[in-house]
Amino acid sequence: MKVLLLENIHSEAVRALESRGHEVEVRSSALDEAELIDALDGVELLGIRSRTYITERVLKAHPQLVAVGAFCIGTNQIDLLAAAATGVAVFNAPYSNTRSVVELALGEIITMARRLGDRNASMHAGIWDKSATGSHEVRGRTLGIVGYGNIGSQLSVLAEGLGMRVYFYDIVDRLALGNATRVYSLQELFERCETITLHVDGRASNANMIGEKEFSQMRPRTLFLNLCRGNVVDVDALAVALKSGHIAGAAVDVFPGEPASRDEPFVSPLQGIPNVILTPHVGGSTQEAQVDIGRYVAGKLSDYEAYGNTSMAVNLPEVSVSAPGAGRILHLHRNVPGVLARLNHALASHNMNIGFQTLATSGEYGYVVTDVSGEHYEGLVAELQGLEESIRVRMI
Repeated sequence: MKVLLLENIHSEAVRALESRGHEVEVRSSALDEAELIDALDGVELLGIRSRTYITERVLKAHPQLVAVGAFCIGTNQIDLLAAAATGVAVFNAPYSNTRSVVELALGEIITMARRLGDRNASMHAGIWDKSATGSHEVRGRTLGIVGYGNIGSQLSVLAEGLGMRVYFYDIVDRLALGNATRVYSLQELFERCETITLHVDGRASNANMIGEKEFSQMRPRTLFLNLCRGNVVDVDALAVALKSGHIAGAAVDVFPGEPASRDEPFVSPLQGIPNVILTPHVGGSTQEAQVDIGRYVAGKLSDYEAYGNTSMAVNLPEVSVSAPGAGRILHLHRNVPGVLARLNHALASHNMNIGFQTLATSGEYGYVVTDVSGEHYEGLVAELQGLEESIRVRMI
């Protein structure tokens, strides 16, 4: 099976995929829609990071595509509804780079509180500016976390270890860890905290979550971090708040528009502002995280291709299965009454004996994994694909 990996995915993914018998092609940059359509000829498994967009047009142009692996946390660069509707499974790495992002956030909080970026720039310019002006310990500061998922909650625990007092806001009812305190509005969080850090996903409702109004609600001289999604923050409003002094410092790792490769220039209104740390979307870019991500997502792609395992799939019902003992039929269908009966009737008409069968449903989709044995496989897949409710049928 042919695999295409884009955007400098770690070599551990190549090793893991090749060890499972796959033919792997690697490209270092992201591809636009037209380039991707051209590149996907014959490709059944695709690996991307955050800058390659998987659109409905791409998916419809390549019905042979079996699965897409996002070698990162976010999946907003993939049209998940179109992927499910065309029977393409999507996997990501929701936990693998959590520690890396948390450590970057903590390092940047300390760097801004001590104004180390400005001190470093002065030294490189030959200026010895030994002063405590504007420098503070983080011990005793209040940290406000927007989004208390895997990253936000781990940051909460480690920040408490540094002596910070932690508050968090989340639209989901989350259990507070340690001594963290939940608040029930962004405004309350902004009023309580001196440092605000964002750790939300890229869903459409989070677009421009933080703008001029929200920055004005923050306490004077707040430190601000965005290490989650570029579309969550109005960077022009952030630049104004920084230049006015209302926001004392910012650390930004993600941007509304990001270069597709290092050959494209990076331009932002945040450039050149004191006590502002700009990084090129490297929150999860540590060797440790990339090795884990490469191994994890490559394993998910291989397990789905070889076994039909959809455990931790983003867009399909989850079924966890081991290697098949006989022939295995994978049937993704619209979740309506009677499909399983019609599936089994078709199997019986081909004199197939069912050794194992499991069904999972999620929303409008159902997914059946059936192990069968018999002698009359000819035409079976075509007959199952011909069922009105069928979306995709594979036989392993």
